[in-house]
Amino acid sequence: MSPFTLDENLAIVLDYITYIGVAISLGSLVLCLIIEMIIWKSVTRNDTSYMRHVSIVNIAVSLLIANICFIIGAAVVKKGVGPCSTATFFMHFFYLALFFWMFLSALLLLYRTLMVFSRMSKGAMMAIAFTVGYGAPLIIAVITVACTAGSQGYIQKDYNCWLNWSKTKALLAFVIPALTIVAINLLILIVVLCKMLRRGVNATTQQDEKHPLVVIARCVAILTPLFGLTWGFGIGTMVSPNFGIHVVFAFLNSLQGFFILMFGTLLDSKVREALARTFSLSNFSSIRTRSTSAGPSSSSGFLFFQRLRQRNVYNVSRPEMSSSNSDTATESYIARPML
Repeated sequence: MSPFTLDENLAIVLDYITYIGVAISLGSLVLCLIIEMIIWKSVTRNDTSYMRHVSIVNIAVSLLIANICFIIGAAVVKKGVGPCSTATFFMHFFYLALFFWMFLSALLLLYRTLMVFSRMSKGAMMAIAFTVGYGAPLIIAVITVACTAGSQGYIQKDYNCWLNWSKTKALLAFVIPALTIVAINLLILIVVLCKMLRRGVNATTQQDEKHPLVVIARCVAILTPLFGLTWGFGIGTMVSPNFGIHVVFAFLNSLQGFFILMFGTLLDSKVREALARTFSLSNFSSIRTRSTSAGPSSSSGFLFFQRLRQRNVYNVSRPEMSSSNSDTATESYIARPML
């Protein structure tokens, strides 16, 4: 987002921060997509959860491809205008797709918060999501190329593969949509938090429930990377060459993939439960496979042990004829967990 060229020594520091952060993000995004594939059927049983995970997957895919294009652009910066322009176009498109999918994720949250009883079909939501999520970025990217290619002002030459600023201000084709979405997402976050505070004040809280401020702080931590709010620091990099602002911006946004993995996936209790069920079932299946492959003697011995255990439990839990009904109920209640 910055139109400034920093001192060479300072730029090297930013380079290391960026490449290390992007490498961590690439690994995190791949892991995020693998987890989504493993738990997809378990966590997408209703329309809201389905659309939420569709948004997370497309956010992860867009950021993953954009980061790959970013690395390719850094590698071909000296290779000529053609490779650099191609890398810039795909970077522009997929970074914008990232922002539009974050915008759709925020709209989904707002829709479910304010319109609790209304219902939109899954097909309609998917059609709107993919049209906005990829259609709008494609239109912006194509228009940018069409408006700047004739004057050869599409990319920055001999500096990096990115949109030009000094000649055609093509950089605004990324900055304006990105910061507009960040501002809208911030407003949506404020509305959702106000709604949560109002419900927290009106509702009677139980002793084991968390404090509303703790819940709100957790929501802010989770939604900030998913809504792209850290890109708001880009305003500082646009108006000032201050090194500290550039370090904060580079650190937070190069690690956005890691934050999406942590706050969007791993901190979700339903995701953790689905992962636990999946791995416990796989472990159980492997145990059953090993016991079956051990031969008929081991399996018959296992069945004999099970029958013996059930018989003993049944005899213990079976009441005498002279006992009262309350004693019978108590004994059967104690025996049921044993079964």
